Amino acid sequence: MHRIAALIVLLIPLAAHAQVTEIYKCVDAKGKYTYKNERPRSGEKCETVASQMNVVPPPPLPKNGARSPSNFPKETAAERATAKGRQREILEKELASEQQLLATAREELAAQEQVRSGDERNYARVLERLQPYKDNVDLHEKNIEALRRELGNLR
Repeated sequence: MHRIAALIVLLIPLAAHAQVTEIYKCVDAKGKYTYKNERPRSGEKCETVASQMNVVPPPPLPKNGARSPSNFPKETAAERATAKGRQREILEKELASEQQLLATAREELAAQEQVRSGDERNYARVLERLQPYKDNVDLHEKNIEALRRELGNLR
């Protein structure tokens, strides 16, 4: 409790618009407990059970003429170009990998479509067995579509 109070005392000068809220647990003459957020009057038997600092956020920065601090890291055009090049390489490798995985998934689906077991007289059971393979194909197709969209956004 003392650490919280010390922290609050240290932070108050830093936060221009800070307000401390405290909750008190008081006992009246009959032994009944009440909780309140007002300071106890003299003679009341109260103890602090919670203390919270409410801070109003600073006003937003102006949109026009807003400048970054002088020590803020800047990115040069060359660094930006190499970063885009690395990003493109990574996306192209992922795309090639996904295309390979899609081809494998399609082969597995085709192989499973050729298999018929004796307990699958009902076509619904066949569809149920094939569904995970179809889901795998759909997943890789969606991944390829997303990677192509990302590559298109880099241009």
